[in-house]
Amino acid sequence: MMKVFTRRSYLLLGTLAPAAAFLPSRGASRGVFAVPEVRLTSAFPKTTTTNNNFRNQQPIRMIGSILDLLGGGGGNSELIAPEKALPGRAQKMPNISGTKHYVLGNDLEEVPEGFKVAVFANGCFWGSEKGIWRLPEGIHSTTVGYCAGFTPNPTYEEACSGLTGHTEGVRVVYDPSKVSFVDILRWFWEAHDPTSGMGQGNDRGTQYRSGFYYFDDEQKQLIEASKEAYEKQLGRPITTEIAAASDYDKYGGLWYFAEVYHQQYLAKPGARPYCSAQPQGVPLADFDTWAPEGLKEKHAPTLPESFWKKNAPRRGCSVVQEPNEPIAVGSF
Repeated sequence: MMKVFTRRSYLLLGTLAPAAAFLPSRGASRGVFAVPEVRLTSAFPKTTTTNNNFRNQQPIRMIGSILDLLGGGGGNSELIAPEKALPGRAQKMPNISGTKHYVLGNDLEEVPEGFKVAVFANGCFWGSEKGIWRLPEGIHSTTVGYCAGFTPNPTYEEACSGLTGHTEGVRVVYDPSKVSFVDILRWFWEAHDPTSGMGQGNDRGTQYRSGFYYFDDEQKQLIEASKEAYEKQLGRPITTEIAAASDYDKYGGLWYFAEVYHQQYLAKPGARPYCSAQPQGVPLADFDTWAPEGLKEKHAPTLPESFWKKNAPRRGCSVVQEPNEPIAVGSF
C-alpha cells in the first residue's frame, strides 16, 4: 500500500529503503510524494548520537530528515482527546542528560539558581530555537522538545503524528537580570503567524500549533496582555494557546526533550535550512502601551529598539540563514 503525504513528514520506517525511494519524482506536484505505509514504534530507537557525531546519526534519522523537508505528517485540525492519545513510556529521552548546548556550551537540563524558564511553541522548532539562542545576552540554554500534550516521553515520530497532543516547542533557560521575559515574548510573537490555527506555513497539524505556557502569574499577565496588543495590531484573531505549565502535571508534565540530533539542529554540520514559520513583519507595540500595572519596571525590556530594527524576525523565516553565534553586544 502507498500513502501520500504533503508538507513535513515524521515517520519511523519499519524497513529502510534507499533514500531515492522517498524522493518525489520529477513529474510529481510540488510538496507531494509517496512513501510506503509504515508503523510508529512504541519504544525509543537505539541511538548513540551526540553533539560531536551528528553526521553519524543512524540512516533511519537521515531519512526522517529528508522527509522533514519534503513531506508532511499529521495534518490534524483538532487536538486529540487525552484518553485517545498514545500511551507513551516511563523511559526518558536517551542521551539528553550531560549533553551540552552545541552553540552556548551549557548543560541542556540545568537551571542555575536565580534563572527562569520559558516554554513556547511557534512552528517548526528548529528555527524557533535558533532565534532565541542568538539573543545577545542572558540566554543560558535553549532546547527543543514536545510540550502541552498527553503522552509521557513521546518520540519525534509519535509527537508529529498528532496522536500525542504535543506541539513542537522550545524551552529557554534565561537570566532575568540580563534579558527580560518581555524580550523573549516579543521574539516569540514576531517570529511567526500567531493567527494560523493548527499549523504554521506549509506545516499543518496540531503538532505545529502556537502556544505559550506560563510558570507563574507574572508570565501569565505578560503573555495575555501582549497577545491582546498584538491581536489589535494584526487585525485578526490570535489562535495561540495560553495555559499554565501545571495544567499538564496530570499527563506527566508540560515538557519532554526531543532527540539529541534535533537539539540546535540548524547549527550542526549537514543541517538542512528548513523553517516553516511565517513572521508577519509587524513589530509588537511599545511595552509601555500594554504592560500590566505593577510589572512595567520589573519586566522592562533589556533589548533596545536599535536591536529590533536590525535583528527582528523578517518575512520568510530569515533566521535559518543567520550566523549561529549569538548577536554581539554593541553590534546594534
